[in-house]
Amino acid sequence: MPRPAQPAAPAGTGRWKVEQIEALLNLPFPELMWQAQQVHRQHFNANEVDFSSLLSVKTGGCPENCGYCSQSAHHDTGLKASKLMEADQVRQAARAAKASGAQRFCMGAAWRGIKERDMPAIAELIHIVKQEGLQACATMGMLEPGQAEQLKAAGLDYYNHNLDCSPGFYGNVVSTRSYEDRLQTLRRVREAGINVCSGGIIGMGETRRQRAELIEQLANLWPQYPDSVPINNLVKVPGTPLENAPDVDPFEFVRMIAVARITMPRARIRLAAGRRQLDDGMQTLCFLAGANSIFLGEKLLTTPNPDADDDHRLLKRLGMRATDAGRP
Repeated sequence: MPRPAQPAAPAGTGRWKVEQIEALLNLPFPELMWQAQQVHRQHFNANEVDFSSLLSVKTGGCPENCGYCSQSAHHDTGLKASKLMEADQVRQAARAAKASGAQRFCMGAAWRGIKERDMPAIAELIHIVKQEGLQACATMGMLEPGQAEQLKAAGLDYYNHNLDCSPGFYGNVVSTRSYEDRLQTLRRVREAGINVCSGGIIGMGETRRQRAELIEQLANLWPQYPDSVPINNLVKVPGTPLENAPDVDPFEFVRMIAVARITMPRARIRLAAGRRQLDDGMQTLCFLAGANSIFLGEKLLTTPNPDADDDHRLLKRLGMRATDAGRP
């Protein structure tokens, strides 16, 4: 029998429509995987995975009310707020990350946005990461005019600011900032010449259509889609509004990876939070679907993550390897 017809790729403007993306999500699983593999192999070595590390340099007390987040001051999760880490602590963490094989070191701060008084300290932390021979990334909330340029001058390579979900579903997750706020920060990052890292979360109660709408937003970002796209599997933290969200079929997560790869062919598609909920077989399917980046380390900000040794063992079993540290 003939294979199912492939949803039409964008033409002319290069923009993906939500109907095209939803059609991809609805493909038979083997067909979707086959298409994702073809795209992946056109742009990357399918046997390599990029390693990054993520450290919470300022934990808890965030004024935002994101329904999934353990660090929100609106939720009683038992997490105590802390001050910004000292430079020596960050240096030690960066060295440990590099020793584990990480190429990129991302620093997260539970802020609504960076205050100008904290910018010199953030610049120092960026300098430290660069001195250790790692790419520097930060995720610290919204950016005001001129702040992205300051981060660029300090040497920042990537700025992460996730869209989280589709515009229509956004009000179910957070009300303390708007979707446009998030898009504005991403525009400021791109205009400053910093690489954009932005993705979303699966499993917050959204439909397939709404997942397609999230991919539509990411794939059509101005002037191009993100350089890195983290796809998160919701970690249901006790005390958050989403602690009792229904489980997502792992194959739905793999579908999201595959569609992200097809619609954003040159991006690093990263398995981010929630990997502990995927067994080795499902993670392998994610790699086959086009994921080529993972976070190393036992913790992602405040949620659990597989041990780095386990990740290295899995790649060895699969005959895969880490991306050469000398490559972008």
